[in-house]
Amino acid sequence: MLCLHDSIRDDDPDMQRLLRTVEDAPSLPALILAAWQVARVLAVHLVEAVLAERARRPTAWPPCPTCGMSLQSKGFAPRQMMSLCGPIRWQRRVGRCSKGCVIPQVAPLDEALGVQPHQRTSDEVQALGCALAVFAPFATAARLLGWSSGGTVSPRAVWCWVQAAGQRAMEQLHEQLQALTQGHLPTEEPLTAGLAVAPLLIGADGVMVPFRPEGGHPQGKTAWHEIKVGVLARLGQHRTRTGQVVARLHQRRLVAVFGDLEALKARLWLEAVRQGILHAPRVVWLSDGARGLWHLFEERFAGHATGILDFYHAAQQLWKGGGGVARWPHDPGPPVVRLGPTPPAAWPTRRGLGRPGRGLRLAALARHGVGHRAHGVCVSRAAPRAHRL
Repeated sequence: MLCLHDSIRDDDPDMQRLLRTVEDAPSLPALILAAWQVARVLAVHLVEAVLAERARRPTAWPPCPTCGMSLQSKGFAPRQMMSLCGPIRWQRRVGRCSKGCVIPQVAPLDEALGVQPHQRTSDEVQALGCALAVFAPFATAARLLGWSSGGTVSPRAVWCWVQAAGQRAMEQLHEQLQALTQGHLPTEEPLTAGLAVAPLLIGADGVMVPFRPEGGHPQGKTAWHEIKVGVLARLGQHRTRTGQVVARLHQRRLVAVFGDLEALKARLWLEAVRQGILHAPRVVWLSDGARGLWHLFEERFAGHATGILDFYHAAQQLWKGGGGVARWPHDPGPPVVRLGPTPPAAWPTRRGLGRPGRGLRLAALARHGVGHRAHGVCVSRAAPRAHRL
């Protein structure tokens, strides 16, 4: 380490200033930040040295896409890219057609590295910018990314990266949906032995989300649209510090679509296959009494899952029916559930006793476990039948 320290001092005057800053740092935070700058410079030197070594290797030139003749080297050309370590510069061979075909110059090393033509920011910087944009506005994400990479990033650049990543994700999703339609099942996500035998929970609902009336302009009245949402999770167990075993949701996955139930059905089934619905020992479908959701359950999930109407929507039907009697939603037939001797005033709610409120859904399953009375009405294949609460 001392030899490396001395060689850096002798070879790079800029590094000498950074090392002097490390030695003169008055506090631990200042020492760490100064050392971080040294580490970034060393990382840039290391990456550039590896790229220079790869550029000196013999190059296998591809054929010209126009005439088929082998491309010819035109020497080395510079390339620069912003990375998390800072700006990286290297030289690589470029080639053109020996017959003068009108084609852009070809850099085999760039293709081997996965670098696109005219790309100025590396993929890991773009990925970090997209991740930050999920939790912060574009301007804040750009500022945080600039602190991490040591460069300047514009909010517009982060916005463009998010749009490009979203476009790639949509193309990948459409390919997967097309493959699923043709009978090619996606690869299931790996699970631990404990989660593989845990029940798989699936829930669906619709939520209202505010949108701008015109894209890219904040002016105007807020437009509210419904987003169809599906949630998948494995119901596992967790032992607390006091030794109590409680239920806990694991492997949580979310499916959302701005569209109709047909769009949700395809996407939710795709994710359900990924989460192992075809091999899960027990699958539970939990939702409110919306007719479309139960049609979705009948068409796609009834052969693999047990349908459960969440407790608070079942209790709401009992309240409306009066006398502890409830009817299946949208069914004019005879009553299917009776509350029994428990009076309406003693019905459990989210905050204690009283009139039913909003449904607990997966949170109730996580709190009480599968089969608890708070989960509502257990329905087989969405038929107008139910167990006693």
